Amino acid sequence: MKKFALLLSLVFVAGVAVADEAKKPEAPKAPEKAVAAKTEAKADATKAVAEKGKTHEVTAEVVSVDAAKNTITLKGEKENHTAPVDAKAAGALKTVKAGDKVTVTCWDNAKGEHEKVVAIVPAKVAAPAKQ
Repeated sequence: MKKFALLLSLVFVAGVAVADEAKKPEAPKAPEKAVAAKTEAKADATKAVAEKGKTHEVTAEVVSVDAAKNTITLKGEKENHTAPVDAKAAGALKTVKAGDKVTVTCWDNAKGEHEKVVAIVPAKVAAPAKQ
């Protein structure tokens, strides 16, 4: 009977030890999780845009904004260009006004023609040169 109790207790201890090892995976530090989540979200957004078509960024001056029609008119080299704004970027139309310098991400169709604007951000202003 003592051998049976000893064997049963050894099996119980071994089971607890194995279960404890399974519950202790190495977890990355909290800041690394946040960075990894941001990187993954950015990669997912880029992948989603890439699946839809080709994109490119353009920095230009805003001529006019029509929030009702979800369009933005940008100053071009030869002429102004009006483009529809995607629903995801429509919120940025409220913060943009004529004369602002912005960087827009344009989505192109298979022919290379501008289809719509998918992102609008203020353009980075270059720091003045020190003399």
